Amino acid sequence: MFGLIKRWKALEAKGIMGINRRNADFVLKYNKRHLYPIVDDKIITKERAIEAGIQVPEMYGIISTEKEIEKLDSIIGERNDFVIKPAQGAGGDGILVIADRFEGNYKTVSGRIISRDEIEYQLSSILTGLYSLGGHRDRALIEYRVTPDPIFKSISYEGVPDIRIIVLMGYPVMAMLRLPTRQSNGKANLHQGAIGVGVDLATGSTLRGTWLNRKIAKHPDTANAVDGVQLPFWDGFMKLAAGCYELCGLGYIGVDMVLDQDKGPLILELNARPGLNIQIANDCGLVGRTQAVEAHLESLRAKGIEETPEQRVKFAQSLFGHVPQREI
Repeated sequence: MFGLIKRWKALEAKGIMGINRRNADFVLKYNKRHLYPIVDDKIITKERAIEAGIQVPEMYGIISTEKEIEKLDSIIGERNDFVIKPAQGAGGDGILVIADRFEGNYKTVSGRIISRDEIEYQLSSILTGLYSLGGHRDRALIEYRVTPDPIFKSISYEGVPDIRIIVLMGYPVMAMLRLPTRQSNGKANLHQGAIGVGVDLATGSTLRGTWLNRKIAKHPDTANAVDGVQLPFWDGFMKLAAGCYELCGLGYIGVDMVLDQDKGPLILELNARPGLNIQIANDCGLVGRTQAVEAHLESLRAKGIEETPEQRVKFAQSLFGHVPQREI
């Protein structure tokens, strides 16, 4: 018991944010409940982003009822690849990625051959709420399949790596690159076995990573180092993340983005309750950074100043650039 208390005090001294503090001091404080549907429903998020001129994967169609499953052929047309997602899914559950067609069937990104009946069954499962938050009836969206930028080829296993940036009142405070692994079945979700790699907010260069809550330096499948990779379009990613505050109105969010080889940075989804493993990936706590933003906002309010997304990014990059790594 004494050892646990000592450990907790050590983490607190390093500014590590726990779930209770995240919920009480940030989620409840900055996220108005009536705004949650904007981020909890991927279709609403996408529609709002399109209206705001923010780049997202193209939406091919929406299926809302079992009867509408018949529309699948007209939605996908002659396309060989596409993605099916539950609108209110979480953690990557229920997502089906089709990479190609094969003799009347379909081939997933992992190479598994599935039939049209299996796709219809997946759509039906989504509609019943099998993957939705709270188990409520859901909608399925069919959208463009992202092709990862070649820069990720040496440090990712199948799937699509994504970038998460935690944003407080429009100010990016911490970033992480999530890399699919064999264990995660090509999905970029940490709880399924993906790797989280810290990213320097100032430069977009990757730091060391965490895998299954262990620190790592190399990808377990490719054996290549995950640190020192310069992410392209980094200032663009930061500006996109900062602008999501105006997009959804929520003050504390995780912004998930991808880098498509043809379309560049795209926003995938927003999260009103972003996880905390990002701190392990960055060897840094969130508390100090969030407190710095809150103090900055208080100073601006006293002067009657409101900063633009570009100014917010500049502030974050000047203050939260990479510092010598510390053990957590």
